[in-house]
Amino acid sequence: MVYLMEIERDIFTKLLEWKNSDYRRPLLIQGARQIGKTWVMKKFGQKYYSSYVYFNFDSNEELKSEFTRTKEPERLLEILRLYSSAPIIPKETLIIFDEIQECPEALNSLKYFYEEAPDYHIMAAGSLLGVAIHRHKGFPVGKVDFIRMYPISFREYLRAVKTEVYDYINNLSEICGLPAIIESKMWEAYRQYQVCGGMPRAVVSSIEHSGLERVIAEQREILTSYYFDFSKHAPQTIFPKIAAVWQSLPSQLSKENRKFVYKVVKNGARAREYEDALTWLKEAGLIYQVYCLSKPGLPLSAFDDLGAFKIYLLDVGLLRELANIPPSIFTSESASFVEFKGALTENTVLENLLPAIEQMPRYWVSNGTAEVDYIIQNDLEIIPIEVKSSVNTSSKSLSVYIGKYKPSTAIILSAQGFSISSKDESTQVIHLPIPMAGWLPEILKIASSD
Repeated sequence: MVYLMEIERDIFTKLLEWKNSDYRRPLLIQGARQIGKTWVMKKFGQKYYSSYVYFNFDSNEELKSEFTRTKEPERLLEILRLYSSAPIIPKETLIIFDEIQECPEALNSLKYFYEEAPDYHIMAAGSLLGVAIHRHKGFPVGKVDFIRMYPISFREYLRAVKTEVYDYINNLSEICGLPAIIESKMWEAYRQYQVCGGMPRAVVSSIEHSGLERVIAEQREILTSYYFDFSKHAPQTIFPKIAAVWQSLPSQLSKENRKFVYKVVKNGARAREYEDALTWLKEAGLIYQVYCLSKPGLPLSAFDDLGAFKIYLLDVGLLRELANIPPSIFTSESASFVEFKGALTENTVLENLLPAIEQMPRYWVSNGTAEVDYIIQNDLEIIPIEVKSSVNTSSKSLSVYIGKYKPSTAIILSAQGFSISSKDESTQVIHLPIPMAGWLPEILKIASSD
């Protein structure tokens, strides 16, 4: 039986780099609620330090008050030792501050730990840390390191359930068709992943074969807890708007072009009325905002059309459940599900691309006649990515883009096999199975060396 503690998370590699860095500062882990931040911090402390000490500012009012009395690290360390049964030793003990957004003084204290007690390793996280940073005037700018954490990716899921398939893909050295048995097992695991998504509790229920009902129950409970977060933590003036935007997301993604439209939230709604709600959801890590490019140029952000964007959820399992659509959608051939199946596929691709490429993609539209799903930057190269939820890999939109901008590389993610072809003399087109989106950086390196 596989438990959460046995699901290896890729973030450990980044955390180890942080631990061993000569330029290490107190670390803030950003990410949505219930994606496993607390477990990761504790597991990392257990695995890579002599000991760790854990402090939760959401459940310890007394501890919070201590940080209002002093900013001196040595005094704070004395206090922390009183609250811990384990010793706190420089370089040997990991100090964990959880739900740090509940104590602005503790967040501010990280500046003084960096300046006056750099040998103490401090790691902090919070479910609404992004929101807190936005509103916290005393934030220690330039005195902390950041790492973004995401739900469990398909790459991590595959490593837990089909280790031999993961190892095979992870050790690829050329672009060629996968063995039938590898491809079959990969797709089997991917279909399971699309149902459970990447939220740890749902993943564990899936891996432990607790039944589909248990997986769905976990997803519903997470969605309910998010809704309570809106009412508890968001300003009351924007809470109704946050809830309205959140509930509109399945409808937004059910449209053919998936561009976010304010009137879908509420008839007659305008951007200025709902911008704060969108910002809150984005900073809470619950949604991803993908802007449309006016044209592909570097840096990509310089060419964002700020009035045109798409919104995706942090997790495909939660998106399906929020839409109140049964898991059978992934195997259904009904024409009524075509648009939303496409949206679910795009959402899954995005949430697996993000931890791999560590940048927010864009999308591209040409006069309303052609649309490329994602545009990413790879070094100085701009790469278009077309996502197809079926075996059909023909793409008029991608052809229009290639004809206009002549990229050296283009990607088609589909239900087809792994191969490479030339669209014309200037562009190589890599055909990649959708489940392998999380390996895109490695695939691009292989392609450039061939």
